[in-house]
Amino acid sequence: MPRFLLFAIVFIEGFCSLGAEVIALRQIIPHLGSSIVVTAPTIGFFLLALALGYQAGAKIDGEYLAVVARNFLIAALLTGVGLTGIAVDLIFAALGPPLVGYLVFIAGVVCPIAWLLGQTVPILTNLLHLERVGEASGQALYYSTLGSFLGSLSLSLLVMQWLGVSAAVALCALLLVVGFLLLSTRDRAAIAASLVVGTLTVVANVWLRPEIETSYASYLVVPVNYKGSVNGRAFKNNSSVASLIDEAEPPLYALYIRHIRSLLLDEFGFRGRRILVLGAGGFTLSHREPSNHYTYVDIDPAVRGIAEKHFLRTAAQGDFIADDARRFVIRTEQRFAAAIVDVYGSHSSIPGHLVTREFWQGTRRVLEPEGLLIANLILDSALATPYARNLLATIESVYGRCAVEVLQKKQLLANVVVTCRNGQSPDPASVFIDERNTADFDLARSR
Repeated sequence: MPRFLLFAIVFIEGFCSLGAEVIALRQIIPHLGSSIVVTAPTIGFFLLALALGYQAGAKIDGEYLAVVARNFLIAALLTGVGLTGIAVDLIFAALGPPLVGYLVFIAGVVCPIAWLLGQTVPILTNLLHLERVGEASGQALYYSTLGSFLGSLSLSLLVMQWLGVSAAVALCALLLVVGFLLLSTRDRAAIAASLVVGTLTVVANVWLRPEIETSYASYLVVPVNYKGSVNGRAFKNNSSVASLIDEAEPPLYALYIRHIRSLLLDEFGFRGRRILVLGAGGFTLSHREPSNHYTYVDIDPAVRGIAEKHFLRTAAQGDFIADDARRFVIRTEQRFAAAIVDVYGSHSSIPGHLVTREFWQGTRRVLEPEGLLIANLILDSALATPYARNLLATIESVYGRCAVEVLQKKQLLANVVVTCRNGQSPDPASVFIDERNTADFDLARSR
């Protein structure tokens, strides 16, 4: 085989191996989120499988092209079918606890792809007839790493942004099929095998995936019935219901949206005020609400167009800024009467950098002196888990005591609306005890 074809094969390996890792990290977001405790082990397992692939490839002592061709074909099948959204959804749905689904997905799909493709460089290095071994391995690693670099950038910044995640899956699988054909004898059996894998890839990524996909999320609008609704529909973000709307007059929205609207319009009487909404959802907070001016901030630049076309079926009211919520509150010079925080990547999963004290301090920065923070959180209804207690404590370490309202008290997980006022930093609290009871003194100085 000519050297340039060998380097092309190595380039495809690098492109598709790192591409598979990027796609896997994106596909598990709806089920586990994107926190460091998810991404770091995923990258670690992938690198471990890649290292084991290097070791396995170094032991191959014959039929080099046939072994790499076989590996490419199996990796193409695992990529084109196993990394699809529908396959990942089925794995997590069928296996119950998310941790079990994660381990099966990593062990059954991601690691085998890395192990198979990791064998490519050490195997094909045997066919590079150069004067020095170091030159041969260096050239092979150069093209492999170059492919990884271009794969990570092109898939995440171009393909996923413009064509969706399914297109990225199909591109990697079909590139591996091309590599298989370059390596094989291209007889009838090889052509038939490539056609089967290619067909399965197209079916799994085009016909079996009804969602609208971007690099940040998968969206789907489905009919749904909820109390009092008329022809209700749900806007799903990463397989989780983000917003509800129906055809009643006036429309009936999700319970937490109705509650936040009541706070703003009825209890605080906001009229003609500027309201910031971090996390666009389905843009229902401002739907048919002309009393105030709303500014939505969401990391996905495509979400407004998708929501308007498929969910609201009309133009969303208010401004839209495509930006990360934390970056926005740090950089903006605008000030708002209220900031609504509703930043979920999937059900009950807030990105980790949007729960820290530093983020909540940033939200104070964008508020007017007596402005309101209203956060929609999905927590256990008893507020008893460490996550619930620590998240609420983090918010109150910045704002002081806040109103905490559990909206669905009978459910295991509930919408919890936290309302805080902007003002002076809170003083540390003290506990009343019989030995030194300052209750009367504190009451007097509080009036």
